[in-house]
Amino acid sequence: MNAEHKSKSLDGESGDKTLSGLTTEALREAIIQGEIPPGEKLNEPQLAERFQVSRGPLREAIRRLVGLKLIEHVPHVGARVVTLDLPKVMELYEVREALEGKAAALAAQNMTDEQITDLGRLLDHHRVHFEQNQGEYLQEDGDDDFHYKIIQSCGNALLSHQLCHELYHLIRMFRFQTSRLKSRSDHALKEHTQLFYAIEQRDSQLAEILIRRHINRAKESIRNALLNNET
Repeated sequence: MNAEHKSKSLDGESGDKTLSGLTTEALREAIIQGEIPPGEKLNEPQLAERFQVSRGPLREAIRRLVGLKLIEHVPHVGARVVTLDLPKVMELYEVREALEGKAAALAAQNMTDEQITDLGRLLDHHRVHFEQNQGEYLQEDGDDDFHYKIIQSCGNALLSHQLCHELYHLIRMFRFQTSRLKSRSDHALKEHTQLFYAIEQRDSQLAEILIRRHINRAKESIRNALLNNET
């Protein structure tokens, strides 16, 4: 296992420094960032060599990522990366829009002044990266993810669990695909800025409207990208 991999856990909490945990993270990020493309069958000998691990930790990593819906088992085929299927993406984003809308509304009510200041610093960091990298939006996970920080600060543990554990990495996979669209990256930064101001003003209704609109626009960008790939 390459030492450069950070020891973040599967769900963004305390780091899992076991070999299977590090393998899970490395395989997860390779899938999310498209290094292992959607629909590709997983070749265990090749992956074991790539990540410098034995079959045991690798199979445990695959099992965990099946639980996160990034990998699926197909009869007579084996384990493969999930396919960017249009109906599946649309369903996921409809759920995401509803849940994150509520999370943003609650965050505007419940975030402390310190948490809002911290969110503003993160937004500034994203803006600097955007300006220095030709309009590329920073795609990070956990505490460096603008959406994640809002959800984690909403004050509703059940809602946070559903978005940050059960759906988080699958959403990240689709968001990463959208982030490659430069025009969408520009809109995303502006929409994040508007959302931050709504939360800073404690305007829960506006925060919910803005994030739902933001996610809906991202959904349409993904829809168009997938339809163009099919033609």
